[in-house]
Amino acid sequence: MFRKCIASLALAPVASPIPLPRITPIASQLVQRRAFHQVPRESRPPKILITGGLGQLGIECAKLLRTQYGSHNVILSDIIKPSQSVLENGPYIFADILDFKGLQKIVVDHRIDWLIHFSALLSAVGEQNVPLAVRVNIEGVHNVIELAKQYKLRIFVPSTIGAFGPDSPRNPTPNVTIQRPRTIYGVSKVHAELIGEYYYHKFGLDFRCLRFPGVISSDPPGGGTTDYAVAVFHEALRNGKYTCYLRPDTRLPMMYIEDCLRALLEFMRAPNEQLKRRVYNVTAMSFTPEELFAQLGRHVPNLHVTYKPDSRQLIADAWPQVFDDSDARRDWHWQHKYDLVNLVDFMIKDVQDNYINVQPEQQTLQI
Repeated sequence: MFRKCIASLALAPVASPIPLPRITPIASQLVQRRAFHQVPRESRPPKILITGGLGQLGIECAKLLRTQYGSHNVILSDIIKPSQSVLENGPYIFADILDFKGLQKIVVDHRIDWLIHFSALLSAVGEQNVPLAVRVNIEGVHNVIELAKQYKLRIFVPSTIGAFGPDSPRNPTPNVTIQRPRTIYGVSKVHAELIGEYYYHKFGLDFRCLRFPGVISSDPPGGGTTDYAVAVFHEALRNGKYTCYLRPDTRLPMMYIEDCLRALLEFMRAPNEQLKRRVYNVTAMSFTPEELFAQLGRHVPNLHVTYKPDSRQLIADAWPQVFDDSDARRDWHWQHKYDLVNLVDFMIKDVQDNYINVQPEQQTLQI
């Protein structure tokens, strides 16, 4: 899915100045997608550590950053065993975000400059194991924030539409408003936003945070409330049918993974003086299950969908319907590229290429 973007990014000129996270197969075929606006990079490429690197975003984020800064300058890390393809694509190390001394050793040994912190339990999974979510999503953030302060790192911590709650305005949801989430995932993300901003104002920490909407990629779903928009492609292309756990009219903000990672890179490169705040909403589109399935039905004419809302509906009902990301578009010139029509086109190709049309032994190696 994100494959085709990376080759085009690598060719573009650059000015000089949980369930346990899953391993994605998205690595190998990134060709000929549109290059994006380049921001001048530092005189020396940053040395980057990615935590929670074997989840939905980590591997593809590493691939993108390696095209920009060199393979040896981007270190992927997690607590689970990587696939052979992960090891072949660049440095990979064990890193437990709850082990502060271990993190210190990594930063010192590898001379880390940027820390991208993806380790987290997602919304639906976090509700099933609140104590573990507190440890991973809150204690882990404490560790990396303190680490970044101690070693003067630029740190990125993603947030989410789940950081808002039923008292928040939902259409649109502005950048600064009442939040009050009602999931441990959302509570932990608000905590991360506030502790990061506090460290910025108190200690001058270069803390950066983007609130992402639902992120759509061809990887199998991993426990998020917006994952219906991923699962339907796998089920529709395999079986021609899908049972949706949200109501047909449940509108949520969404973003294709290529836009998501490009936003992250552009934000990390943005000069500090451009940033009027440390936490920004970003999005690309908003749609309902009914709208997504209608667009998918153009490619799968006999698609049969049934609706059986479950506990995830209650989570979605408290989340934004339309995300206002005008601050990001104004301050650091964020622009999305993918709308619903081309999202569906690319997702069908990605899922077919990486899951439906692969040989069984290839699929085993990729997972």
